[in-house]
Amino acid sequence: MRHFYPALDAYAEGMLDVGDGHRVYWEVSGNPDGKPVVFLHGGPGAGTTPLHRRFFDPAAYRIVLFDQRGCGRSTPHVATRDPDGHNTTWHLVADMEALREHLGIERWQVFGGSWGATLGLAYAQTHPERVAEIILRGVFLLRRSELDWLYRGGAGALFPAEWERFSALVTDGDVLDGYRRLLGDPARAAEAAAVWSEWEGAVVAVDPTPGLVAAYGEPRFAVAFAKLALHYFTNGGWLDDGQLIRDAGKLAGIPGRIVQGRYDVVSPPVTAWELHRAWPDSTLSILPRAGHAVTDYGVLDALIAATDEFRP
Repeated sequence: MRHFYPALDAYAEGMLDVGDGHRVYWEVSGNPDGKPVVFLHGGPGAGTTPLHRRFFDPAAYRIVLFDQRGCGRSTPHVATRDPDGHNTTWHLVADMEALREHLGIERWQVFGGSWGATLGLAYAQTHPERVAEIILRGVFLLRRSELDWLYRGGAGALFPAEWERFSALVTDGDVLDGYRRLLGDPARAAEAAAVWSEWEGAVVAVDPTPGLVAAYGEPRFAVAFAKLALHYFTNGGWLDDGQLIRDAGKLAGIPGRIVQGRYDVVSPPVTAWELHRAWPDSTLSILPRAGHAVTDYGVLDALIAATDEFRP
């Protein structure tokens, strides 16, 4: 069984001014002369943590982490200012290019899970010449069918008690639109953010623990997680429905490794399967005992095997 690489500190960090009043936090760890890799966090709005450095051999990789607009250590944080029109998928793609240039990187490996898979594919399809390989986990591509499954009742058939609590806050109309209205109401925002985030915490793992669910409900995390998710999801991610599978041909020649849990309730395996079918240079590993969480059985093994495979 594989384990995370040992804890390590960042040796460089900063705030990159990306325009529109936004400054993006970035950091670099590992080997300054190693192979560059960029880690893309999920959410959107989850931010990065020191644990995310540890998917990669620090002797072999130059490990780049950054917090996407509005969350983590980037400013302004959505806990203090609502998402604006300058926070879209394509702004984040541009931020990645600006960061790559700022760090003097020619090409890098792209590693992302869940929403990070969405962003990673959007970036790679826009700048394929800058991508060495792609490693994806728990593939989410922001199609309407995926949003319907998780937020309009499909997954509720598996988690009825949790769905009842989640859906009870919206008494009429669409759940996503309803939660966005609640997050815009100062009197209801904290409660709505906590319930939104706790729903995802409840379904993310095959065997969720109270600590995992509680972590999603931490107030500052929950506000960023909920506000940015709703900002992106109610706008379809500024993508055509199915665009990232439609345009998978743009990834030709880029090796890909897709790690997917068989019992992933957040992002059911059909999405990863359809992406793999459209991207001949990818391989797909469906793990028979895993859900969406990195902590589920076999997920960490498969991800570190993939990063080790692409070591110099």
